[in-house]
Parts: sequence; C-alpha cells; structure tokens
Amino acid sequence: METFLLAFIPLFVAIDVFGVLPLFVSLTDDLDERRRKKLTAEAVLTAFVISLVFLIAGKLIFSFLGIVESDFRVGGGIVLLVLAVNDLLFSKDRKRDPEATVGVVPIGIPLIMGPAALTTIIILVDSYGYPWTIVSLLVNLLIVLVVFLQAKSIAKMMGKAGSRAVAKVISLFLAGIAVSMIRSGIAQMLKG
Repeated sequence: METFLLAFIPLFVAIDVFGVLPLFVSLTDDLDERRRKKLTAEAVLTAFVISLVFLIAGKLIFSFLGIVESDFRVGGGIVLLVLAVNDLLFSKDRKRDPEATVGVVPIGIPLIMGPAALTTIIILVDSYGYPWTIVSLLVNLLIVLVVFLQAKSIAKMMGKAGSRAVAKVISLFLAGIAVSMIRSGIAQMLKG
C-alpha cells in the first residue's frame, strides 16, 4: 500500500484534476449532458493512450538521445518547477471557443496528461516500476473520470474561490515535487 501511495500521490498532484476542473467546466458549459459525457470519456481515453505510449517509448527515446535518468529528473524537475511557478504567479481563467473544444485536445492533452504528468510517469517507472506506475495511472484517471462526470456539481460546491485555492495548493505541492526531482537528479549525477 505504501508503494502505491508513493506512486499515486505525485501523479495525482501532476494531473491536478481539481485545478483543471474550472477550465473543464468552462470548456464544456455549452454542451448537453450526453455530449459532455462522451467528451469526458474521449478525453480520459486519450490521456490514457498517450501516457501508455510515452511510458513505453520514453525509455527508447532516452536511449536514442543518450539521456539517463538523472538528466531527465533534473530537466523534468525544472520543467515542473517552471509550470508550478507559472501557475502560482501568472495563471488566469481562460475561456475558449466551445466549437474548437474536443476531448482529445485540449482536454485529454494537455489538460489531463500534460508535461507535468508525462514527466512524472517516467520518474515513477524508474522509481517504482511499470506495475505500480500503471496502477497509479489507472486510479488517477478513474478519479479524473469521476470528477469530470460530476464537474458541474463539484465546481458549484467548491465555488470559484475554492477552485482557485485548491489549484494554488496543488501548484505548491508540484513545486515541492519538482525541487525533490532536481535534488535527487543532481545527487545521482554527483554519485556517478
């Protein structure tokens, strides 16, 4: 159970379903319930397929480019830190054209499975292996599916200020995870 939690929590923070929720609601606001459910399923399936492809091909790409785990930890940590700081300091609610919104882009990629989540997946595979990473991914995507299916109710319950507060707290956790990744990557480089 401890290993599952160690794999689950960083991915939960990186996906940031409650931080994405207000944007999801605004993107799907004009859709009827049937279309919203279809779009949600499409988005979660897209995120799952992309993450599996990245999980499998990530190591091959590393090998081809000559990247080692510590390089990716430092690079990925810097990217996560930039994303977290950007979200903490410069985030804005963005309203997009509902006609241009589909489940694949932007909801599946990059809102659900963005750079932070993809980077976290590679690190989790190296730290905990494929089985725990895949289980963690499936549980996180199940949470995303449930939250998005109940999006209107949850957003109304949280309120706009509550949604923003949760997003900021999750961004703080993401910054902490990023610093941890950078620290462990540098420590591995110094050992090697």
